[in-house]
Amino acid sequence: MPSYKAPVEDMMFVLKDVLGAGQVFAEIPAYVEIDTDVVGNVLEEAGRFCAEILQPLNMSGDAEGCRLEDGVVRTPKGFAEAYAAFSDAGWGGLSASPEHGGQGLPRTVQILVDEMLSAANLSFGLFPGLTRGAYEAIEAHGDETLKALYLPKMIAGTWTGAMALTEGGAGSDLGLLKATAAPRGDGSYTVTGSKIFISSGDHDMAENVIHLVLARLPGAPAGTRGISLFLCPKFLPDRDGAPGVRNAISVGALEHKMGIHAQPTCVMNYDGCQGWLVGEEHRGLAAMFTMMNAERLFVGVQGLGVADASYQTAATYARERLQGRATDGAGTAPIIAHPDVRRMLLSMLSFIEAGRALSLFTALEMDKEKFHPDPEIRRVSGGLVALLTPVIKAALTDFGFEAAVLGQQVLGGHGYIREWGQEQFVRDARIAMIYEGTNGIQAQDLVVRKLPLDGGRPVRMFLGLIRETVEQAEGVAEAAALRVAVGEALAHLELVTARLIDGDLAGSGERNAAATDYLRLFALVAFGWLWLRMTLTVVTMGENADAHARRKIAVGRFFAGRVLPQAGALARQIGAGSAALMGLDAGDF
Repeated sequence: MPSYKAPVEDMMFVLKDVLGAGQVFAEIPAYVEIDTDVVGNVLEEAGRFCAEILQPLNMSGDAEGCRLEDGVVRTPKGFAEAYAAFSDAGWGGLSASPEHGGQGLPRTVQILVDEMLSAANLSFGLFPGLTRGAYEAIEAHGDETLKALYLPKMIAGTWTGAMALTEGGAGSDLGLLKATAAPRGDGSYTVTGSKIFISSGDHDMAENVIHLVLARLPGAPAGTRGISLFLCPKFLPDRDGAPGVRNAISVGALEHKMGIHAQPTCVMNYDGCQGWLVGEEHRGLAAMFTMMNAERLFVGVQGLGVADASYQTAATYARERLQGRATDGAGTAPIIAHPDVRRMLLSMLSFIEAGRALSLFTALEMDKEKFHPDPEIRRVSGGLVALLTPVIKAALTDFGFEAAVLGQQVLGGHGYIREWGQEQFVRDARIAMIYEGTNGIQAQDLVVRKLPLDGGRPVRMFLGLIRETVEQAEGVAEAAALRVAVGEALAHLELVTARLIDGDLAGSGERNAAATDYLRLFALVAFGWLWLRMTLTVVTMGENADAHARRKIAVGRFFAGRVLPQAGALARQIGAGSAALMGLDAGDF
């Protein structure tokens, strides 16, 4: 299979030229000294690490998988050494606070490195990704003692993180969970229960695993209002902060999965283990959502990364594979000469580059929400992040899986066997649509919770940004077709949005029936907006735009003509309402 090459040039084009990250960093005191050219150097180094160290372990790790031996999870050959190299190079602390030993780089940079990790080795990338999420939850909600003891080691990579939410009878509805916690009288708690589907729940790559466990205290209110969050280490730290005696935590089993075979997905048993409260009693879900929201963005970027890896393989194959007659009838041609192969490759590419731009736009808003000195800008950015989080998670994983399937199809029979790695991309990409809240749940979150958020201000602002770009493109010949297509799609989205917020589709049944189609419509319009911004950026460059930049105009035209017309059909589907979905009695299925 071809080697992975991090698309640093495309990343920097969006970050620097399209979104103007340098100007944003200049407005934030914590980032004012960050030079976008330095960011480019960081990304080049990250790309080399992913290509040279992680990608070569991807297929072998998938074939070998993890195994449970005498209660200890063993990861595939080479993973422990790769994680040590990853940690020694400081990649685990890239965006973490310098106060605890991190490098303090923007979330925007972290998102791009996450994409590379996911493209090169999705299973591996989950280890640092989950550790960062646990770190952020402890940093936001833990007391000073917990932060001082755990965060430096998690940033250094010597201790890793995992989050333990799901139980056999409590998946999407966490209000049903049964795990319990009882005070010990010394400031700690006894945590008892069993959790399933725990990624990175146990392994041999670090000296300790820090579990964030949701459980109920005695007398807690029913439902989600009665959940608390507890930090439960695999090994209890001794007086010197080193791993001491084993906590009462064990691995019940390893899940046998469709994909991500090199990632240990565990059944975890907490048999009266010792834990410490993170945040307030009965406010555990709010604390956990600090981690979950970050992880949802991370999972969205997983879909993007796998799609890009699949595209790179498919494009290489299509340029080299001779099959069928050339269109002029003169002998055999590479399959990239055939229109249908180009359709598949362009479909992948048009999603990947727009999806990357949307994830970077959101990451910049996250940086502003957290660090910008102007409270009004922080408030506005926070609303945009809340609005776009379910879109990033669901759309990038939906389209990412579809792209992986297209990449497999380009290779035909060779895509179905292991040699080229495409069948692994399809298997690995599928989980991203499920974990961290299924994409159907994300769509409901968008329509039911996020559209009415703050009186509808975030969605109105976002749609206003799109309308503004459409107006800016008036009279630009290179953007004419795309401008018309985005304008028409935006009109569909604005009308449907109004109907869902306070119109004829505002009832709970209608909103839920519309949710999945609405999220896809929203994402397509957002992608179109970003293709329009990329096109305008290239036009503005004039003669300074190289061939690589100018190809974006052609891909944007493809998106306008062959993808964005789906918006009209989606609007009609949403307008059909819930009647067609609910017309069949449950017993008739």
